[in-house]
Amino acid sequence: MASTLSSRKRIRQNQNQNARNRWRKRRIQSAVKAFDDLVAHHGSFADAEKAFRDATAILDRVAGKKTIHRNKAARKKSRMAKKLSTLK
Repeated sequence: MASTLSSRKRIRQNQNQNARNRWRKRRIQSAVKAFDDLVAHHGSFADAEKAFRDATAILDRVAGKKTIHRNKAARKKSRMAKKLSTLK
């Protein structure tokens, strides 16, 4: 167990940040999954486009917080856009 006050504080901060990062990544997963479900089950283009916009907004926000790398966010957005264009 950590003995100094600063190391105890660092452990608390790490736990909070870890929980925050897990929450952000879960938000990405659920948004991308919702989009994929609409595309896979041939949902309407308008619904898929709205899900795409929501997912890209979340990806941009999470990449801005440095939870995921900006290139990973761009890659996910690109792949989703490609799927959206096939639905069109």
